Amino acid sequence: MNRTILIIFICLSQAVLGQQKEIQWMGFEELEDSLQIESRPVFVYFYTDWCVYCKKMDRNAFKDPKIVSKLNKDFYPVKMNAESLEKIEFDGQVFTNEQARIKRNGIHQIPLILGSRDDRPISFPVLMVLDENFRVKIKSYDYLTSEKMKLLING
Repeated sequence: MNRTILIIFICLSQAVLGQQKEIQWMGFEELEDSLQIESRPVFVYFYTDWCVYCKKMDRNAFKDPKIVSKLNKDFYPVKMNAESLEKIEFDGQVFTNEQARIKRNGIHQIPLILGSRDDRPISFPVLMVLDENFRVKIKSYDYLTSEKMKLLING
């Protein structure tokens, strides 16, 4: 009996620890459902497959246990390939990658709307912190080390 309880405890402990090793990324459609259940700040990460800095952050900053824990606990973390060809329904609208019909590596409408800058074209990575009302608090277009990422999400 005690052995069975110990095995169950070990399995549950590993499951909990396993969840904390990785960020529980979601898409915009999942975000919409989650926001209806509980209001929480949103962390958005737009990346591309060819972005060297994005890959470096995926290997380093987004593996840092403190960052993983903070994003999973205090935010809805959303990760999106900016060149996605998927149709995404969010807030009653359908968003697509209109540019993909015209040029290779076209950018999806969602990163264009949320991640663009007035003075320059969009560049990657794009990292954003949105408040509970989906207003932009912080926007970054730079590679962030673990330390800088901690400042961004704790700011």
